[in-house]
Amino acid sequence: MKLNINPRDGALSSPWQQQHDKITITANLTDKIFDCLIIGGGITGLTTALQLQLAGKQTAIAEAHTIGFGTTGGTSAHINTFADTTYSEAESAFGEEGARLFAAAINEGAELIKTNTEKFKINCDYELKAGYLYAENEDEVKQLDDIYNGAVKVNVPVDYATEVPTPVTFQKALVFEGQAQFHPIKYLEGLKEAYLNAGGTIYEHTLIENINTENGTHEAHFGENIFRAKAIVYATHLPPNINVFNFECAPYRSYVLGVKLKSGKYPDALLYDCQEPYHYVRSHEIDGEQLLIIGGLDHKTGHEDPEKAFAGLEKYTRKYYNVSSVKYRWSSQYYVPVDGLPYIGQMPMAADGIYCATGYNGNGMMLGSVAGKILADLISGKGSRYEKLFSPGRVKPVDSFNEFVKENADVAYHFIADRFKIKETDSLKRLSPGTGKLVEVDGKKIAAYRDNDGVIHALNPICTHAACIVGWNSEEKSWDCPCHGARYDIDGNVLTGPATKKLQTITDDES
Repeated sequence: MKLNINPRDGALSSPWQQQHDKITITANLTDKIFDCLIIGGGITGLTTALQLQLAGKQTAIAEAHTIGFGTTGGTSAHINTFADTTYSEAESAFGEEGARLFAAAINEGAELIKTNTEKFKINCDYELKAGYLYAENEDEVKQLDDIYNGAVKVNVPVDYATEVPTPVTFQKALVFEGQAQFHPIKYLEGLKEAYLNAGGTIYEHTLIENINTENGTHEAHFGENIFRAKAIVYATHLPPNINVFNFECAPYRSYVLGVKLKSGKYPDALLYDCQEPYHYVRSHEIDGEQLLIIGGLDHKTGHEDPEKAFAGLEKYTRKYYNVSSVKYRWSSQYYVPVDGLPYIGQMPMAADGIYCATGYNGNGMMLGSVAGKILADLISGKGSRYEKLFSPGRVKPVDSFNEFVKENADVAYHFIADRFKIKETDSLKRLSPGTGKLVEVDGKKIAAYRDNDGVIHALNPICTHAACIVGWNSEEKSWDCPCHGARYDIDGNVLTGPATKKLQTITDDES
């Protein structure tokens, strides 16, 4: 093993990328037919692959970049037994039994992280903490009471609290005991080691472009190479290319700061307010240095200014905490499902044996973990008690129709309107080093970035996924699609699906 720093899907560094033991991966493509090919090397992909490998299946992971490159490497790493979709909301949409199953799945995912940490002796800073949710006004108090009643109804342990380790003035609060936190990349490294020791195979820098199915065998294409497998799992947020999930999940970005405090007094708990969007707070020691991890101000990908989001989060932090310095700031992406629950199972309108898992909202650590177990059980023929509830092909509750219309009207707006509102008069010469912008050059729309050496990186701004127009993310130095969340680096390479093809490069002759 060697010390290394994990890359991630953005220019900003998270504290999880610090140097740590990293297993070097080497694998040669063979002509064998795998029992399952797992596409994606985050918490869902690693958990699924490990569960299947331990069950005696021969599996492989194909990761477009490196293990932990995506959202798992940018999470704030809260492990909790309550969800962004409240249990009352789940009951309203899926009935009391559906809410109970949802609560059981969240708990099972949290327990699986703990079990894996202990079973495989993973040194990932796993710690049990109490979680507090507090209300600051009367409307939030009503919301809090609803969350309490919903949790009690599905047997999630919760109680009212009179004291909360927060400087924020609150009117009412809940405490959830037995919550936890961990170091997500160290945890992934532990899963990876266990998986490789169990005989699994990992292919990094392997972007699967499409899949064909013949006689029950799936052929996954990577350049001129082909993987063959009896089953396929998309553990990639949205499955790539155009599919039903483009209309059922909305991409969001969440912003996080890693802060040092002058006082040295850090909260020994997980903290959440009831604002919309809400803030979340915890502390973590990295290489002997204590940090306050504080996040929030989530918004739809490509819809708001990331600089303003970070500025607002820092303003909020300084209002309540005696900040010495901001050591880290980074953002990450997740997908919100139209009806509140994740989609885990056989992929609709795909060949039998092609599975997916997406729509975790802000609860990817728990739901990604339980998704791995659900998928492994389905592929192994065991079935799962969550199969029907989380089925990607489920019929949507009527209550979700309005949300469905709203999300897709928004996509349609960006598909059409963005083509007409790019009327930049700035020339490329006025583009400052280290910045990107949508500009018009000789009547052509160009996504242009000037690097620190003054070199222009010019791209066609039409997203290769569904032909929306990308926008510049000044913080993560990426081109982000406001429709379905595809993201590209300054040279047009795919950072985040569902796109599988890079943005077209524009040469001097073309511009």
